[in-house]
Amino acid sequence: MTPRETVTAFIGAINRRDLEALLRLMTDNHVLKVMDEPEVVGKQNLREAWRAYFDAFPAYVIHPQRFAQNPGGVAVLGHTPGSHLGLPDEEEAKQTLIWNAGVRGDKLSAWVLLPDTPRAREALGLSGPERRSGPPRRRQKRR
Repeated sequence: MTPRETVTAFIGAINRRDLEALLRLMTDNHVLKVMDEPEVVGKQNLREAWRAYFDAFPAYVIHPQRFAQNPGGVAVLGHTPGSHLGLPDEEEAKQTLIWNAGVRGDKLSAWVLLPDTPRAREALGLSGPERRSGPPRRRQKRR
């Protein structure tokens, strides 16, 4: 898998609430860092953390809008209805976030959630004009 495919599979496991698939995509010493909260390190600790989060917030899903490969892995810009914020989905959809995934082979070594700021976008390669996440469009020839 490419790094982006690995991150996409990780997001898919989160969105399906598939804890076993999520754990298979983590290195043994995987680190979860959410904003200013303490890090959670290691698969066993993450098993407990993700199970608790899935149970507490069953509607949580990640909607990626942009991806950018960077030296440490892949950054993702998106939004998350159903999170711990407790906001209506339409309000939460307006609040974009950044996840930076450390990728080692076909596993994630880190999943770091950051506020969406111009500085973070620039540092992680997410700045610049908006890009679609799908295949590039073909340009129409002018006549």
